[in-house]
Amino acid sequence: MKLITFATQAGAHIGALLPGEDAVVDLTAASNARHFGDMLSLIHGGTAALEEARALLKRPPAVRALDTVRLLAPVPVPEQMYDCLTFEKHLLQARANKHLVLGEQASSMPGVLSSVYYKPNRFSVVGTGVDIVKPRYCQWLDYELEFGVFLSRAGKNIAPDEAASHIFGYCIFNDVSARDQQYREMPAMLGPSKGKDFDTGNVMGPWLVTADEIPDPGALTMSVWINGEERCRGTSADMMHSFADIIAYASVDETLHAGEFFASGTVGGGSGLEFGKPLAHGDIIEMEVSGLGRLRNRVVFPDP
Repeated sequence: MKLITFATQAGAHIGALLPGEDAVVDLTAASNARHFGDMLSLIHGGTAALEEARALLKRPPAVRALDTVRLLAPVPVPEQMYDCLTFEKHLLQARANKHLVLGEQASSMPGVLSSVYYKPNRFSVVGTGVDIVKPRYCQWLDYELEFGVFLSRAGKNIAPDEAASHIFGYCIFNDVSARDQQYREMPAMLGPSKGKDFDTGNVMGPWLVTADEIPDPGALTMSVWINGEERCRGTSADMMHSFADIIAYASVDETLHAGEFFASGTVGGGSGLEFGKPLAHGDIIEMEVSGLGRLRNRVVFPDP
């Protein structure tokens, strides 16, 4: 299923797209079940809640045209967020162009041996169609083409061969970055701090696709357009670590929870830094990953 969260006069509702992706079943309006109250409740509801949603899709009692609803992020406030480093090409190209931001050459790069990650601000998540507002302290705003998974259930010390069963579903993720601030902060061996954490800095959507619809997450085409010009066409096959490996690594002596989000990191060529092109006021960013839809946002530079 392709699941959405959308705004109504009564508050946020969740729904599921009908075949053709031009209409949506309003699950919240169709049933007063607690697990249809919001997307996290549906995730926590487990298999039984998903089966009830699938049954409503077959006999939809409350249908809305998709173009009449305003989409929100599929999970407006995730339980937790982890953004990982899995694409070596992006890392190499971004470091090679560091001097374009700060006017200094990149230092040598240590090998990436494990599924390292940082934890973004889960309260700054927005969805497709929302303006991305440049923070006032940033002069070099950038995008990052990623996709990620939401966990379906809790676990600790999860074995790699069992980790995939903990995936609820997938969505596109744009990890918006204040590059100049990021590079100023991270030499202190902490961060990225304000290089990543600002309102509208985490963009997810347009919908959350359940794991059964993505049989091979390692074979997805990942593309980004800026103002209609294709900038990148990469593949998830280049991930150095699978989501199963990432989940297993993060769960070592630490309990993971349903509703937590893990992002892939940026695909090679999936950022403006790799081309030496920062974002400008009014730019339109469009991101697409096979089977996961298209994310579209405008960039806004506020008045000083």
